Order: sequence, then structure tokens, then C-alpha cells
Amino acid sequence: MSVRVRRVYEPPEPDDGIRVLVDRLWPRGLAKDLARVDEWPKGLTPSTDLRRWYHTGERPYEEFRGRYEKELATPEAAELLDHVRDLATQGRVTLVTAAREPETSHAEVLARLLDDRNG
Repeated sequence: MSVRVRRVYEPPEPDDGIRVLVDRLWPRGLAKDLARVDEWPKGLTPSTDLRRWYHTGERPYEEFRGRYEKELATPEAAELLDHVRDLATQGRVTLVTAAREPETSHAEVLARLLDDRNG
């Protein structure tokens, strides 16, 4: 399975495969045609409450990760996660996000769940 995370503001690359936007809101200042987003499963994104909680002050990433994984266990999110996992079995999937630090964002949590990365 081939899943990677990139910032949506970076130019698309030929080897991105299917580009999946994993943010609830459309990235500011980015034209839809330039983003080349193939899928936008909003039900996979953190809830507004969780997103606000994580972005107010210094919240530990591991605690955010645990809370987000619980949200991803809901039936709607689990179905969407399975859909993206199916896409990844067919070829490269690039999760794109506007997060400034993708390595400590919800996109990385998703990538780990999708390709069973540990860490």
C-alpha cells in the first residue's frame, strides 16, 4: 500500500496518484483547478471541536491522535477510511492538507492507519 502526505499548496507531482484532500475546509487562497484534488471525504476530517482543541495552546500530539482515532471509529468515518484504503491498494494515494506541519497533523494519523505505519 502506498500512502503519503503532502501539503496541498505544493504543486502536484506526476507520481501523486489519487490526491485526497483531508481537510474539512477548502485551503485558503488555492484555486480548485491548481489543487488537482480527486477526492474530498469531509467525514474523515477531525471534528470542529477536536480541531479547535488541538489548535488552542500546546496540546500533545499523542493525545490528539488518540482522540482522532476514536472519531475515525464511527461508522461513517470507518466507511470512508475503508474507501481510501481500497484506493491505496490500487496505487499511490497522496493525502493533501493545508496543515503547516503535516507530520503532526491529522493527515499523518490517517496515513499511519491506512498503510499501517507505526510510530
